[in-house]
Amino acid sequence: MFAKAVAVSLLTLASASVFAADKCSVTVDSTDQMSFNTKEITVDKSCKEFTVKLTHSGSLPKNVMGHNLVISKTADMQGIATEGMSQGLDKDYIKADNAAIIAHTKMIGAPEKETEVKFDATKLEAGGDYSFFCTFPGHISMMKGKVVVK
Repeated sequence: MFAKAVAVSLLTLASASVFAADKCSVTVDSTDQMSFNTKEITVDKSCKEFTVKLTHSGSLPKNVMGHNLVISKTADMQGIATEGMSQGLDKDYIKADNAAIIAHTKMIGAPEKETEVKFDATKLEAGGDYSFFCTFPGHISMMKGKVVVK
């Protein structure tokens, strides 16, 4: 009887851990059609750390149709993207020391199909105005969405 109760408790705890991990991570796909598969990423305010996995389902290489995913305050998006253009592909179109960038992945494209970034989710405030976007030149016009903290 005791062993069964311990086993049930361990399974419940394991399930809770999986659920907690799921709410503190997201996978976003990028395509050769210059798009993300979502327009919103939700971050649970209970998450201390959040993981964004970026995948690329297209077949074009990153020098032609590369994508990254950058998170910042919405007001900082265009400045980050404009500044990133001068950095070039070898620097993922990101100025490394830009304090306005909350998190970013590296640039990917075929054959490199995925990357991820983990960041301190406590930097995000519930109700704050945050966005995610791609800094490959010209992509920000179509490849962007909201980051909602609940």
